[in-house]
Amino acid sequence: MTIPPPASPRSPEPQGPSEPRPHGAGGPGSASVPNSPRGTGGIGDPGSGPARALQRVTASALGPYQSAVVRIGFAATYLFFLLRELPNRHELYGPDSPWHWDLARRLTAGNEAFSVLMWTDSTVWFEAVYALTLLAAAALLLGWRTRTMSVLFMVGVLSVQNRSIFMGDGGDNVVHLMAIYLVLTRCGQVWSLDARRAVCAARRSAAGLPPARDVVGPVLWVVLGWVLVAATLMDGLGGTWWLPTLLWLLWLSAAAWWVADRYHPHGEPRALLDVLANLVHNAALAVIMAEVCLIYATAGWYKIQGSRWQDGTALYYPLNLDYFTPWPALSDLLGSSGLMVMVLTYGTVIVQVAFPFTLFNRRVKNVLLVAMICEHVGIALLLGLPFFSMAMIAADAVFLPTVFLVWLGARVANGRRRLLAGLPGRARTPGATGEPGAAGTGAGSTEPAASGAARKGEGGEEPRRRGDGGGHTLVG
Repeated sequence: MTIPPPASPRSPEPQGPSEPRPHGAGGPGSASVPNSPRGTGGIGDPGSGPARALQRVTASALGPYQSAVVRIGFAATYLFFLLRELPNRHELYGPDSPWHWDLARRLTAGNEAFSVLMWTDSTVWFEAVYALTLLAAAALLLGWRTRTMSVLFMVGVLSVQNRSIFMGDGGDNVVHLMAIYLVLTRCGQVWSLDARRAVCAARRSAAGLPPARDVVGPVLWVVLGWVLVAATLMDGLGGTWWLPTLLWLLWLSAAAWWVADRYHPHGEPRALLDVLANLVHNAALAVIMAEVCLIYATAGWYKIQGSRWQDGTALYYPLNLDYFTPWPALSDLLGSSGLMVMVLTYGTVIVQVAFPFTLFNRRVKNVLLVAMICEHVGIALLLGLPFFSMAMIAADAVFLPTVFLVWLGARVANGRRRLLAGLPGRARTPGATGEPGAAGTGAGSTEPAASGAARKGEGGEEPRRRGDGGGHTLVG
């Protein structure tokens, strides 16, 4: 069952430097202590660094825009991959694969990998799993029932990739890991159909109307519960302990959310669940950032050890391989310039090695981030690895500045309104003037407070949204 993630408690209003904070003003999860002067410096002092940090990671899910971009990026990457390979799906992952079902069965039994495609070698079952993975990726891209779709997306990715592990490129490993991490994040806070539904529910509540009845969520919860029970009894969840544990915890937590929202919407159980969800989200976001840094650090330091990277000629060789030259004329033009090959070779190593050390310098980090995105665009164009590049750009997006993402969301919302207004039979709605804050509640919209933060250039602050506290993190 999918319960839309509740709005986090509002952050307290900023007070003057000489005003003590009232008792318990930090909201759920913050240190609730008697009033004390700001200069005491104790851990329990609401004005101290540890208290502020504790409130930050418990009262709000940080990086809402960054986590939304990561969700959209990886869902789009795998959706386009599955669509491109639709004519070849039987040869890659299905019954006609050279790595046939018996070999895959022996491999998964040996490495304890999980794949629902190993439950049976039926062609109908393979088609159903492939179609379900496609639909889950599309729903996750749109942010519909994000919690449930992220789980189904993870199951589909693991199942397809573990069926034929020799297919694909390095981007598969990134998608594999990020599909697991996305399950633990609240990646539907913005730019999603779930966010639109949450705002509509808030409007109904403000108008004194009863909440809309949710039928889809309980139906999904019951159906997936029976599937989980059957898979557990048939020992079909792989040989590892963490995957069955994660799936059962997610299924039971959905029931806990439903009970808390129905019977204690403003009580302590509901606040506790919200704090726990924020903690898990923030921890998963930190793991994603660490994973990206680890990828670049290991790639850069391994390149340094290679003689071809040391003499600046490494890029020349893939540009002259037929397998990696989708545009032979362009590859020949670039490979014929020794200076350009040397600059790109050394530049790749420098950017990858230096990036993890620039995270605390926002300007340098943003410059290297642009350089890495351009590098992956070049890899997609010159070496014919579009899905690897899409996966890496989606992973890089966790470090994009919040101000840029808010600006981008406003531009997309304005473009969508102009497109819809230009369609025949659609009248321009009052108030759709193209202001960033007029985007309403649709996907890609931003609220006036967020746009104000972007205009002021507060790159280190998450934009203040209703029910979402701001925060200075490495992602902004």
